Amino acid sequence: MAPWRIEPCTLADVPALARNNMSAFWTDPNWILLWPKDIKLDFLIEQVTERMPNSLLGNRATLRHQKAVDPETGAVVGYARWELPAGYEGAAAWADSQIADVSEEQRKAFKERSDAAWWKPRLMDGIDDCVPEKDRVLAEKPYISEWPSSVGETGPGTYLIAFHGPGPPFGDHKGRRLTPGTGLDYLAVHPENKGKGIATALVENGVRLAEETGVDVFILAFPAGLNVYKRLGFKEIHRGYQDDTKYGGQGYWVTLLTYEVSKTSS
Repeated sequence: MAPWRIEPCTLADVPALARNNMSAFWTDPNWILLWPKDIKLDFLIEQVTERMPNSLLGNRATLRHQKAVDPETGAVVGYARWELPAGYEGAAAWADSQIADVSEEQRKAFKERSDAAWWKPRLMDGIDDCVPEKDRVLAEKPYISEWPSSVGETGPGTYLIAFHGPGPPFGDHKGRRLTPGTGLDYLAVHPENKGKGIATALVENGVRLAEETGVDVFILAFPAGLNVYKRLGFKEIHRGYQDDTKYGGQGYWVTLLTYEVSKTSS
């Protein structure tokens, strides 16, 4: 079989992306804790299909969306969302992965569809999602804050951020979209396609574009994606335990990793 094709996402992909992404997250027992027990996967797929066009159009300046496609059938088999750091919104390597803009009338219609959809994840206060630790680790590294972040000049303190784990798509554990720069972005492969190298292909493509841009990559990974990143050369810098036992979970670990791209003198 030919290698998976990695292509930019469009709004036409929404039904396929909703099914792929929700099915992927539905296999994570921690993520399932967010939902009432009577909520079924098919229902969530329907609701996300209504919400996703509005979400894909959000934060267009920094978010980039890519899909893995089966070269034989044309089916969407995986999805990755990446967040560019401030100052890199115009990075040429990532230009085609930006969702095409629509008219104000279309935006309004998508917003109304999204608002009408059901989306009530359970409130799970008290779970440390490792974002504070992420910020602390990055702030303590000398190479992180010493260099400017701009398109023309890249320093080792600039990161392309990706998030791989069970957080609700387009929101935090409380269902809220996090503020720009928090890095709540993710990688999702339908469970029917696990173990076929799709996640690896998506991450490899992101790393390639990061190399072209001259921007290091930062990952907050959950167990499902950890080996993918380590195989590709990401370096582990921190692990944190997430205690969701009071909500019926068994607890889990998240790992912070970085990938330093090659820096060449111009």
